[in-house]
Amino acid sequence: MCQSHWHDFLQGLPKCEHHVHLEGCMTPELIFQLAEKNQIKLPDPAENPAYQSAETLLARYGNFTSLDDFLSFYFIGMNVLVHESDFEDLAWAYFQKAHADGVHHAEVFFDPQVHQDRGVAYQTIVSGFTAGCRKAEKELGLSTRLILCFLRHLPVESAAQTYQNILTHNHFENDVVHGLGWSSTEVGPPKDMFRQLYAQAAAQGVRLTAHAGEEGDASYISTALELGAQRIDHGINLVQDPVLMERIARDGVMLTVCPISNVQLRCVDSIDQVPIRAFLDAGVKFSINSDDPAYFGGYILDNYCAVHEAFQLTLAEWRTIAENSVKESWIEEERKLELLERIDRHFLKHAGLV
Repeated sequence: MCQSHWHDFLQGLPKCEHHVHLEGCMTPELIFQLAEKNQIKLPDPAENPAYQSAETLLARYGNFTSLDDFLSFYFIGMNVLVHESDFEDLAWAYFQKAHADGVHHAEVFFDPQVHQDRGVAYQTIVSGFTAGCRKAEKELGLSTRLILCFLRHLPVESAAQTYQNILTHNHFENDVVHGLGWSSTEVGPPKDMFRQLYAQAAAQGVRLTAHAGEEGDASYISTALELGAQRIDHGINLVQDPVLMERIARDGVMLTVCPISNVQLRCVDSIDQVPIRAFLDAGVKFSINSDDPAYFGGYILDNYCAVHEAFQLTLAEWRTIAENSVKESWIEEERKLELLERIDRHFLKHAGLV
């Protein structure tokens, strides 16, 4: 954790989080609790010792070898979510932690395809997560946005059925689902596998984002932009392509960077290898996020502090990050102005920080 005076500054800094998977907020304790409640059988500890207890599972989380290694645990953890109240409780647990870390606006991902494949109704999933969002808005004063992610390791037909569910329930028109993304295994599936779905969504004015350039090279980012993505989740391999990086800076495309996640998934060896400095120097907009905090051992404030320790950013640089996070959020202008004013007041309060 960063030094005390910087920690206080970073904790109080009004934040927007744009890259957090609600299913990635499933702590080992909650997994075991819901498994017992919903009578879901977890893996046999004799075959997978990580599932002996919440403690052994947490210890295993510190030793992921790759994105796919992490995903194998991620999808097991999702299995314990059954009822609408389970999804609401999961979202509420995240929002409480985020609020304590200084988050004022959160755009959260959810992955309905896996839940639907095991018999959980689409409406159950969305209603639960929406209830958690509404509770956060009412009780914590957060603004929220719900972004549905298609999963790249599943067939396109599965994503198409989920897209049809959104349309059937009018979830775009009713501001229940505020955008689409894609996630899961990056290298392997076709880069443009959601071309048709993204074209259809773009024609309807739906906001689009995409996980790209985390494990995959910079061409995954350019493909995502070609398909209509308005921002890029992760995107750290953008530095491989200076021409593309110049284009992204010029066009104001925001990256949603997740530093601790990058280390935990072995994309980089340490936080100082995340291209924070390169992005700042090139004028690339980015926000700092937690991704799957229950699995990676770091919520958003942990990521802010890790970045500060690695790069010793100045107040001016933190202001740039904070303001860009607000300006590129998918919220109305009135809310953006409100959050920018809060950031301004925070910097006035800490003007003497050196």
